[in-house]
Amino acid sequence: RGIPRKDYFIVDENGTEIGQVTSGTMSPSTGKAIGLGYVKTEYSKVDSQIFVQIRKKAIPATVVKLPFYKA
Repeated sequence: RGIPRKDYFIVDENGTEIGQVTSGTMSPSTGKAIGLGYVKTEYSKVDSQIFVQIRKKAIPATVVKLPFYKA
């Protein structure tokens, strides 16, 4: 449904900007779009629901603990 790219905005459920993507790609090991970015502290808790603004659509994302793959 879209890959988060550098400089895309991260928003909350109301569409308020809370951060920015620093990098993103399609993960070869999980088969899902993944990204890294900075968000305001109150949105950084693991399992927080956030959204990445991709082509004028707010795509749901979840904050996860690194690393987000299983070795």
